[in-house]
Parts: sequence; C-alpha cells; structure tokens
Amino acid sequence: MEVFAVTGGARLAGEVAVSGAKNSVLKLMAASLLAEGTTHLGNVPQILDVSIMSEVLRRLGCQVDEAEGTLQIAVPGELSTETDYQLVRRMRASIAVLGPMVARFGRAKVALPGGDAIGARGLDYHVAGLSKLGADVRSEHGYLIAEAERLRGERVHFEFPSVGATENILMAAVLAKGTTVIENAAREPEIVDLTTMLQAMGAQIDGVGTTELVIDGVDELHPVSHETVPDRIVAGTWAIASVLTRGDVRVRRARPEHSTVVLSRLEDIGAQIREYDDGFAVSMDRRPTALDVATLPYPGFPTDLQPMMLAVHAISDGSAILSENVFEARFMFAGELVRLGADIIVDGHHCLTRGVPALSGAPVQATDIRAGAALVLAGLIADGVTEVAHIYHIDRGYVAFDEQLRSLGAQIERVKVADLEFGE
Repeated sequence: MEVFAVTGGARLAGEVAVSGAKNSVLKLMAASLLAEGTTHLGNVPQILDVSIMSEVLRRLGCQVDEAEGTLQIAVPGELSTETDYQLVRRMRASIAVLGPMVARFGRAKVALPGGDAIGARGLDYHVAGLSKLGADVRSEHGYLIAEAERLRGERVHFEFPSVGATENILMAAVLAKGTTVIENAAREPEIVDLTTMLQAMGAQIDGVGTTELVIDGVDELHPVSHETVPDRIVAGTWAIASVLTRGDVRVRRARPEHSTVVLSRLEDIGAQIREYDDGFAVSMDRRPTALDVATLPYPGFPTDLQPMMLAVHAISDGSAILSENVFEARFMFAGELVRLGADIIVDGHHCLTRGVPALSGAPVQATDIRAGAALVLAGLIADGVTEVAHIYHIDRGYVAFDEQLRSLGAQIERVKVADLEFGE
C-alpha cells in the first residue's frame, strides 16, 4: 500500500490554488442525467471520486471525456437505470443519481452506497422525500429501487437540513408535475451551485440559498456549460495548515464569503487574515489559543473541517471542547491523534482536548478523507516522521495533496510499503 511519510518541523509559506468543490461537482455530474445531450463542466478537480463517478455514468450509458479541469458528459435518450454495485459501494455521493434517474426515466435501481466511515448517515430522508413525490421506494438485495410513472409536486419537510437529501429531492422535483416545496432545505454553497446549474438547464426554482426551495416542475431540461464553485473545504484545510505550522499561506481561487465562520474562528485563536479579490491569506506567529468549536449546518462551522480543528486543539494553549452536531461517528480518528501524543477525551459527540506543546511522529491510519488530511497536517508539526496509511481516502478529495504541500515547503513523500511493514 501507499503511505504519506511526513517529516515534521516545516513552516508552510507561499501560494496554493483551490480547484472546484468535490461536494459540488459529483452532484453536477449526476444532474447531467436530467437532459439529453452534452453537458460541459469546468473547474473540475482531478480527484479519485470524480473518476469513480465518471465510471458510474459510463456504465449507465453516458460517454464521459475527462481532460485537465474539464468534463464532457454526453447523455443519450435512453440509459440503463441500474448502477454498478462495485463502484457505488466506494462512494456515497453516487446516491445522487437516484433522483435524476427516477425523475427522467421513471425507475432507478441504485446500490446502497459506501464511502467514509463517519457515521450511519441513513438514507431515510431520501426515501421519505421521493415517496412524498409519488415514487414507490423499496430496498432489495443491497439496492434501493425507486419507481414512478411521473413524480408529482408535494411539500417535503426535513427534520434536519440534510445536504444529500436536499440535492436528491431537488433534482427529482425539477421534472415532477406541479410544485414542490422543500422545507428546512440545506443551503450550503454547493447546493446553490447545483441550483444555479439546474436553472440554466431550464428548471424553475425559487428561494435559492434559503431554507425553503420552491420548484415548479417542467417537462424537459437541456444541457449546459457550467463552472464548479471553488472548494471551501480545501480552502479551509490550507488555512488551518498555515495556522498549525505558524506559516503564511495565500489561498487563491477561493471565496472568503463561503468561509466566514472558519476564518473568524481562526482569527479568534490568533491568526491574521487578509482577504483578496481572488481568495485570502492566513498567517500565524504563535501557539493557537484554545477555543471551543461546534459544527453546524451551513453557515455554521463545517463538519468537514472538524478533524483539522481537532488537530489545532491538540497543540493549543489551554483546553477546548469540540462538539460534533452533524455526524455521530466523526471522532473515530481521535485515537490516531492520541497516537501522535494528543491529550483527547471523547464523550459522545463532544471531544475535550488539553493542548500539549508538541506532538510526536508515529504510524497512523486515515479513516476518511478529512481525517486523513488532518493527520497529515498533524504530522507537519510532530517531531520526527509520521506515516499516514490508507491515503486513498485523501486522494478522493484533494488534488495532488502531497505535491501542493511540498510547494509550500512541507517535507512529505508518497511511499509504497508492504502491509506488514506498517505499524507492525
């Protein structure tokens, strides 16, 4: 297997550019299924999850051409309505094809997805929402099957503003007969990005960026060209990397307005933030001050940056509590930070961390995309060498993570090792 060998002690400095958002582009790719013809997507990150989703679409019958930073998706008049199990089990975002397929073709058979080990994240909201729109939804032999002659508009209420369910019901509703109202909808920038593309395709949607989306169904949509919104989670990762290493990093092609809470919290712990037309810069010249943080749906502190913030808490001056309010199992990787010398106590969805002056390098394992990135960043400030295993998780969400870190001055190498050599 491959591991990242990270040598601690480097101060990150320089510029790094953010590509398109993983959490957006995968849903834009699914939305292309709603219209016959060729959809062009720009600002596409070259990450493993995009390659997996491209193959999902190919096996449905689409032609997908990948080039650096772009995708062309040719969608025929007829498609297979069954996804490939071996592909879907590798990535949860593939469930996003469910809504578009049942809306356009009247049937979808999607393998129950896999992905990151950060909690149960059931599909109840997806199922309940599609059922409200008139679909017959059932689970059989590891597949979720949805069928409807034509979906019909209805009022759909979410107890929790689920991002994935909001996206799936939104994409299903644009071709439904009548008006659909999604109450307590998620309003992340990635959903706004998806909505913007759907509107360009001919969808009738009001309330964009709010907790209530009103969709008047249309008979058909047309393909478009669309630029993916910048990845605010990657931008936040670089910001926190600068704080951890007491560096000075300028993050280009980012939108500061999408990271307001994150940048504000970093200022509170001692960072200096400078905003530019094309992004922002973060510099730090001292040990961070301990600060309690709670994750919340957008516009709150994002759950996807919680692992990186826990790494900050690990070396902060004082004690802090990090509360996870989105995914119940996102602290699974806390034990890996403890291996590096962090003083962490997990109690349910709260994590108490007493900051220590320094971490110590050790073999650790990534449990998901963001935990993997956080462990790499922790390795940057640990004494000695930290070996991070299962880095395929990181490749799913970050473009050339090791190369970009080296461009900022980090000492990190991608190394192939035998399984028994790691941590044995």
